[in-house]
Amino acid sequence: MGGPQFERLIDAPKWWAQHTPDASVTWFEGVETTYAALDAAADAYAHALVAAGVAKGDRVAVLSTPRPSFLIAMLGIQRAGGVYVGINPSYTRREQLHVLNDSRPVLLLSIDAFGGRDYAEEIAGLLPEVPSLRACYRLGDGPAVGPLRAEAELLAGAPSALALPSVDPLDAAALVYTSGSTGTPKGALLPHLGLVYGALTDAESMNDCFGPGEVPRVACNLPTNHIGCIVDVVGCTMVCGGMVAFLERFDPDEMLQLIEELHLTNLQHVPTVLQILTQMPAFTTRDLSSLRVVAWGGAALPIDIVRVYRAMGVHLQTVYGQTEIISNATWSRAGSTDEALATTVGEVNPHADVRLVDDDGNDVANGVEGEVWYRHPSQFLGYINNPEATARTVTVDGFVRTGDIAIRRPDRNIVLVGRKSDMYKSGGLNVYPREVELELEEHPAVALAAIVGVPDEKYGEVGVAFVVRNPGSAVTAEELTDWCKARVAGYKVPKRFEVRDELPLLPIGKVDKQALKALARA
Repeated sequence: MGGPQFERLIDAPKWWAQHTPDASVTWFEGVETTYAALDAAADAYAHALVAAGVAKGDRVAVLSTPRPSFLIAMLGIQRAGGVYVGINPSYTRREQLHVLNDSRPVLLLSIDAFGGRDYAEEIAGLLPEVPSLRACYRLGDGPAVGPLRAEAELLAGAPSALALPSVDPLDAAALVYTSGSTGTPKGALLPHLGLVYGALTDAESMNDCFGPGEVPRVACNLPTNHIGCIVDVVGCTMVCGGMVAFLERFDPDEMLQLIEELHLTNLQHVPTVLQILTQMPAFTTRDLSSLRVVAWGGAALPIDIVRVYRAMGVHLQTVYGQTEIISNATWSRAGSTDEALATTVGEVNPHADVRLVDDDGNDVANGVEGEVWYRHPSQFLGYINNPEATARTVTVDGFVRTGDIAIRRPDRNIVLVGRKSDMYKSGGLNVYPREVELELEEHPAVALAAIVGVPDEKYGEVGVAFVVRNPGSAVTAEELTDWCKARVAGYKVPKRFEVRDELPLLPIGKVDKQALKALARA
């Protein structure tokens, strides 16, 4: 695969437009867009935004499902020197207002409706509470709707001779809000260099899977406000000159159908989605032979599902990163065993400073728990409007404190034990839920486990385990208690087990532990 190196993600489509102008970069609802068309549309958008008064550093918010018009708008905003702010269409009014009033965008670009929601009507109700907005435009083709002016009106004022501002690789390119699993979401400012470095790192990790001239073809239904979409799927595919098939919602049958029809090469998603795909009847009847790569991050993939994909003869890869570091801090290497793929996040990024440290910032030995610290010139620039949080997260010598607790094994693979914020003290002893969750997920009847700490008069805190059983399986709390007692110290064994058919999820597909804490306390 390989390809050129870029200092900004916005340069990738322009390079491919010059070298492979007729190659497809997106597919959406049966229509393909070429690199030449994408590059021209992004340039037109950039000129229109500058003509509309968007200055360098201004934030522009985009509320959209995964579709080509989102990508055109994002590239146009960034080429105009603006900062892209994605808003997930699934956000509630409260979440929308938090992002808008914290980021203070000058313009809002939005789809008019989707999935039964009338966004034009919702935005009309939001406008009085967002004083920074100067105008709102409907994203994509179509007439004005309510407060959303027609996009054609914006583009009509785009003189091609208008000079675009100089954009440095370390200028802010995107403002991405953390999931909020531990509190109010914070806006992380990501530089152009971070977006492209993350994409190039993803490409490097899969480079051996493609022959000369071959490029990735990937499906994407991830939220457009998340680096999983912006960097790992769309960004990685663009720096390689590949194609992204946009899907507005996750439909497992549709995704399997598109792998066959579009000859998709990559499945890059959260473990929940990869697991659901294997449970569909079409998984065994569709022609999936075009797949080269199956990659996941954000959580562990159960070993039985790893083995299902292993049998397909594809390259398997697990990765670990987070919004603030943008790129992957670790990834599994070719030849990783099923056990390593299911229980570790691979080896550290050799091009970055990655450390495991104790509470005093000292490096820990193999087999000892430590917090992951990461440093690279491409990491985030800080949290907008929150210098205190930035100071807590970034050390004086530039390391990002990830908050993730991990262990380095003798084989150099990293095992994530849990989040510092997830940790609870039971009887005065630290418990990292992920360690126990992994043991529970080894039970043949368990598909997924999530543990949260809740207050307890005797122990201070105790664990409550929420368990999703495999289809057709049955398991009791007593069985799960005995299973844990045989595998972890007694103080780590959850005091209560809740067996459920499903768990609440965040928009990206991770388990919503804040919701689980509320359920546990109730």
